[in-house]
Formats: sequence, C-alpha cells, structure tokens
Amino acid sequence: MTTFIAHRGASAAFAEHTRAAYVQALADGADGLECDVQLTADGEVVLWHDATLDRTSDATGDLHRLTLAELRALDTFSWRTPDLPRSHGAADAQVLTLSELAQLAIAADRPVVLVVELKHPSPFGHALEDATLDVLRAHGWDPESGRLGGSEVTVCFMSFFPSSLEHLAPHVPGEALMFLVDELSDSELVADLDPGTEPTPAAVAVARALVAHGMDLVADGAVGGFGPSVAWCRAHPDDVRALVAQGRTLRVWTVDDVTDAELLVGLGVAELTTNTPRELRTALAAATRPPDAAA
Repeated sequence: MTTFIAHRGASAAFAEHTRAAYVQALADGADGLECDVQLTADGEVVLWHDATLDRTSDATGDLHRLTLAELRALDTFSWRTPDLPRSHGAADAQVLTLSELAQLAIAADRPVVLVVELKHPSPFGHALEDATLDVLRAHGWDPESGRLGGSEVTVCFMSFFPSSLEHLAPHVPGEALMFLVDELSDSELVADLDPGTEPTPAAVAVARALVAHGMDLVADGAVGGFGPSVAWCRAHPDDVRALVAQGRTLRVWTVDDVTDAELLVGLGVAELTTNTPRELRTALAAATRPPDAAA
C-alpha cells in the first residue's frame, strides 16, 4: 500500500508550513506530515524551509535573527492564497512550531507519520537537534516505538547532513533516521549544501564527500531510511530496486505527477512525499485501476 506524506502540508493549496496547509493535509487524508525545522532567535523550533524570510513572507533577512513573536507578525500565507477558511486558523496563527504541529497530528486521532527534516547549515549547530528532541519528549515521545505519548502519531527524522543523523543516533533508533539525497550537478550541490560558497574543486570535493558519507551510513545500516528525489530515482532505478529488496524504507520527494508516482510504485517505493496528497492518491488509484474495475 502506498503512503502519501504531505510535503510541508498540503502546500499546493495553502502556503507551505502554515497551519492552513497542515489542517488541509489532514482533511485530505494524508498519511503523514512532513516539515522542515529551524530555530528562532529565542530558541523555538519553528517550521520553516529557507534560511531567509524572503521567499515565503513579506519580510527579508535571516530567519534565525527573529523571535517567534516577530515571525508571527509577518504575512506568511497570502503569497499563495489571500484568503484563509476560518477552519484553517487566523492570520496570526499561521506560523507553526513543531510542538503545535505535533498537537495537530495528535488531535487527528488516527495514524499519522510526523516526518521532521533538520535544516542545516544552522547558525545554532546541533542545538537544533537537541531542541527538537526536547519538544518531542514534552509530548511523550517514546524513541523505541516512535510514538508521541499514547497517540497514533509516529515520528521519524531526516536530513541531507550526515552529522545531523549522527547527532540524533544515540537517541533515535536507526530505522527512524533517513538520509536525503538529490541528483545535482557539482555547482548545484555546493549551492544546496553550503549556500553562498563558490563551487571550487575543493568545495565540490567536500560536498561529494558529505553525500558519500551519508550513503555509507545507509549502506552500513546505521541509518535505516533513504530519501531520494524523483530525479535521483530516475537516474538510479537499479539502486532503488536494490534498496527496496533489502527492506529499506524509501520515501521519495517531491511527487506531484502521476507518471512519476507510477514509475516509483513500479520500482517498489511505498512512500511518496507530495504537495497534493489527496489529488495524487486519487490520480494514482485511477491510473492503476484494472480496466474491468472501471466498468
């Protein structure tokens, strides 16, 4: 059975990482909620992708310089849609902390996978991981089961940075950790892993070594999950099949096209991260339905 993970919420419908996007994802029947976490100036674990404010708010500058209260004073949703249903939260409640997302998932009162991506480089270093674990522990997180308290919410962690996963490893079972990878050129990889750095041969070597280290953690079993992009899967289908055959958890991102979904399911991938959880589930079901079933 295919599992559909809402990428930053139902982020095709509402602005990514907002309360509205996650409320919609749950209403759409998403099996999981994916989020990126970073620290604010006052140490709150907040849901935000970029290191800067520019793309997803009406402000500019570095995210880590603002407090949670200052973030909540920004407009973080109207760039996607100017109107919010009353059921999806007020304008000043759209910026979410990890704690608040956990509460939303628990309140759904059904099985939900909470997928937490640790964003690096972080000006706070691995204090990000420590704060993230503290938030989850406050919700009764049990490392062995992955559950939040007595709920049906299970938590897993992922990162493009092996050091993040290694920092988590003493506290988190390997099967709840996932290494992320994309299919990028040398210059794209350097820009992605170390923004602002020139793609010199030395910088490329460091970036490629970082990816190789992450792949080694997966190969050794220290990290149980593997999170490739659609592009990586298209470039390495035999590797995808091999990892699936080994029983590894593969969670592929970002899958919004039903053709991509069909390819991935055909390779054995069971978890798809998507901006459109309801629409992709419906489209994939229709595409894979036997001809006589439609009669």
